[in-house]
Amino acid sequence: MELSVNESERLATLYKFGVLDTEFEERYERLTRVAAAVFGTPIALISLVDKDRQWFKSALGLTVRQTPRDISFCTHAIRNTEVFVVRNALQDERFRDNPLVTGDPHVRFYAGAPLVARNGHPLGTFCVIDRSPRAEFTSAQERLLKDFAGAVVDFFEMQLSIRDRRARAVSQHEGIQDAVRELLQIAAESPAAALRDRIQSIVGRLKALD
Repeated sequence: MELSVNESERLATLYKFGVLDTEFEERYERLTRVAAAVFGTPIALISLVDKDRQWFKSALGLTVRQTPRDISFCTHAIRNTEVFVVRNALQDERFRDNPLVTGDPHVRFYAGAPLVARNGHPLGTFCVIDRSPRAEFTSAQERLLKDFAGAVVDFFEMQLSIRDRRARAVSQHEGIQDAVRELLQIAAESPAAALRDRIQSIVGRLKALD
């Protein structure tokens, strides 16, 4: 199924996850190692499609962390929910003159499953690449590649949820500290009746932070 992509919203979703330009992480390295072994390819990538580049969260078999977006196979792959397969790039008019085909890494076979966030926006792909063409890529292999992509998105969503919870906890802690400081100031400056009313007001605010 073709994805209806609002590019500004897609990029906002991508940036929200805070993954771009981060270091390699073993959880993602493990996924690309396993994928390369399962599919028998020398290259396996977790590629995120930015405004003008594709950036690799994991890049097994490559020595670069990014390439220009306008030559990326993944730009084509994020337009659809299905796995995007190129069996022989030299025989595909879209890619036969592509510098990634005519030069290093000499892409011939490509299969990429889109990384689709919960809001429906594609972030990039989980892809496997071979330097030799392949006659077929079975439906079972496509489903498996989608599972790898789904695992990546699950990790992204989990990390975002953890960051959000930590941010809320910090905000609540700061709110409690502010309330305690206000209580101390009121106790020093207010007569008893006014102090009681002010304390009740602050206690209500503290309960709202729970």
